[in-house]
Amino acid sequence: MTMSFSAAAKAEICRVMPQNHCCALAECFGVLLFCNSFHGDGIRIITESREFAQRLPRLFRKAFSMSFDACPEETERKLVFQIRSQRKLETIMEAYGFSREDTLALHVNLAVVEEECCKTAFLRGAFLAGGSVTDPGKGYHLEMTTTHQSVSRETFALMREVMGFSPKTAGRGGGQVLYLKQSEQISDFLTYIGAPVAAMGIMEARLEKELNNKVNRRCNCDDANTSKVVEAAQEQLAAIRKLRARGQLEGLPGKLRQAAAAREENPESALTELAEMMEPPITKSAMSHRLKKLVELAGEGTI
Repeated sequence: MTMSFSAAAKAEICRVMPQNHCCALAECFGVLLFCNSFHGDGIRIITESREFAQRLPRLFRKAFSMSFDACPEETERKLVFQIRSQRKLETIMEAYGFSREDTLALHVNLAVVEEECCKTAFLRGAFLAGGSVTDPGKGYHLEMTTTHQSVSRETFALMREVMGFSPKTAGRGGGQVLYLKQSEQISDFLTYIGAPVAAMGIMEARLEKELNNKVNRRCNCDDANTSKVVEAAQEQLAAIRKLRARGQLEGLPGKLRQAAAAREENPESALTELAEMMEPPITKSAMSHRLKKLVELAGEGTI
């Protein structure tokens, strides 16, 4: 099965483990605040990313020196990790300044994300656990979802601080969604959390769309110009026929007769080509002037 763009981005992020304990702690914090369930009675993390599933046990060992109480089978599509041990839950809560009794009011403890590397790690964990990004060939959309309103508000402020731009926000099914819709912002965010290849894919898709749009506009412009050339040529030919029918064509100056003959013999040629046929060759502007004069004379009915 072909890996989705979002899955590929997460796989890229998972290639490098955090080196410092503080970063592992911060990344776990992002995972927990954006995962499926994090409260005093248990932790439940569900993912379809095999790479993220392989990362989680190592990440929690580095951050807390503990393992999950329940790990998924490799054959399962949705991979579920759980911690139910009260001792383990208390250890995790205390690491972030919480107690089991106050998890209904979870928030981003700023002390955990004080260092720049820890801010990056936190957002990386948030995206791995609760994020997704649309294939840029279909559109530009990256989002992260949490069930905690305070977490959404504080992550919003954190992204604005480290990225220099703010995500948009929305409520969905009881959750809080932070999302980006601009290709440059999505690319910058993916680069920041460790997915530069996916970010490059975003930019390449944008450039390809811009190029296609330019080509389409050029083709449309060329089509419009071609239509104008054809309409002008038909008008000129009609004028020449009218002048001949009135017996006026032979009485015209030699330059105008030469222009009329060139147009009749080359009804689809552009002005530049007709100008080169004159004896001696003339400019495009001069050729245009001669043909316009023919049209004017035919309209006036006099020479």
